[in-house]
Amino acid sequence: MEKAQSRKSLRVYESLAEWARDAAQVFTVPMARVLARWKVHPNTLTLLGCLLTIGVGGVIASGRLTLGGWLLAVVAPIDALDGALARVSGRSSRFGAFLDSTLDRVSEAVLFLCLAAHYLWRGATTEVLLAFLTLIGANLVSYTRARAEANGYSCKVGFFTRLERTAVLAVGLILGIPTITLWVLAIGSNLTALWRILHVYFQARRE
Repeated sequence: MEKAQSRKSLRVYESLAEWARDAAQVFTVPMARVLARWKVHPNTLTLLGCLLTIGVGGVIASGRLTLGGWLLAVVAPIDALDGALARVSGRSSRFGAFLDSTLDRVSEAVLFLCLAAHYLWRGATTEVLLAFLTLIGANLVSYTRARAEANGYSCKVGFFTRLERTAVLAVGLILGIPTITLWVLAIGSNLTALWRILHVYFQARRE
């Protein structure tokens, strides 16, 4: 009986990002409770995270890539914290979810545009193209999920969701291998988009 209940309590994760957000609750929930006591609104935290990420983009555009990587590693966790704050404070809303998703796209676009700008000023055409390919793939990964779920399909598969892309970018900049990082992101994000398209296709076939 106990084994059966434990099996029921086990959650099947559809993506690494989904698992990581649940695992991070050990840290995010206590921090969210503190912020809730301070009367911080989740949307305020969402806006703050976006503005800080834009600031990181400015650092990257200026050519200080390693510093940008460290700052991104510090700023990125806010993305998980605003959702935890919304749940803890009971302020979850459809608009909050919409704002969070929209500003996530803005933040990520700014990062890769700033990285592209840095390489454009240096005349590094390959890196500029890779940055734009990554941005295209990132948008497709988000769009395919949104469109699929709007039509009733599950579409959380893939390894290069925003969480993984941000982590890879931060680590790559810190380690001083931005070109290799861009190759990984450009290929990985677009393959994830293709994976999601096929995933929805096979669901449709089964119907």
